[in-house]
Amino acid sequence: MDKAGKVFEPIATGSVAESVIHQIEAMIVSGILREGTKLPSERALSEQLNVSRPKLREALKQLEKDDLLVVKQGERSEIAPLIGSAMTPAFQELYGRHPSALFDFLEYRREQEAFAAGLAAKRATKADKEILTEILAEMERSRIAKDFKAEHLADVQFHSAIVAASNNSTLIHMMASIYQLTKRGVFSNRLFLRTMDGVGQKLHGQHCNIAQCIFDSDAEGAAEAARYHLDYVESSIRAGQERDARERLGQKRKFMRKS
Repeated sequence: MDKAGKVFEPIATGSVAESVIHQIEAMIVSGILREGTKLPSERALSEQLNVSRPKLREALKQLEKDDLLVVKQGERSEIAPLIGSAMTPAFQELYGRHPSALFDFLEYRREQEAFAAGLAAKRATKADKEILTEILAEMERSRIAKDFKAEHLADVQFHSAIVAASNNSTLIHMMASIYQLTKRGVFSNRLFLRTMDGVGQKLHGQHCNIAQCIFDSDAEGAAEAARYHLDYVESSIRAGQERDARERLGQKRKFMRKS
């Protein structure tokens, strides 16, 4: 069974169609159902919700009318595009070409992720903590295997999971939009950091520290660990850029000496 097939609850009382609509809307708002998520088949969904298929179709048609669902003939319905990106593709490319934008991006993330980590330490469920544990293990496996693509994906998933564990719907959807910049490689800071000795291991340790504070329900510690992590990323990138600038100058001096 697909992931979305385990999150629906049987409808008990009240208007059946409205109850179905309310349940799906609530899961969209909370971030459980995200754009592109496919719902179970009509038969499976009617069984899980314990409603008749005509009533289910009535609810799905209303959700489609409200632009929350995409219904295609012969295919499973899916959640419609709702959040999108904070920037158009063209502006993303422009944004990524200007060095100062990266540090603005990290500054914004530092405060938002510190806030999210603090909330997660207070609100994370057992399932949220299990998700973080699984992602940390995947990050370590990918780092050791030097699988950059998998490590990058796990990194984004880790930070997204912390935001989800904050159980703040506005924060969840705002940060999902912001993380698109990271997912699409607008800023290749992780690739850049991999060129610096020991940084990858330190980053993993920082991720583990954030998670441990969340596991310990230490809100202040989690927020501080998140800020420290983003500060470290920023300072490491600056140090790396300065290193590369010195290398370029050195190469020019070498060239001029030979000419």
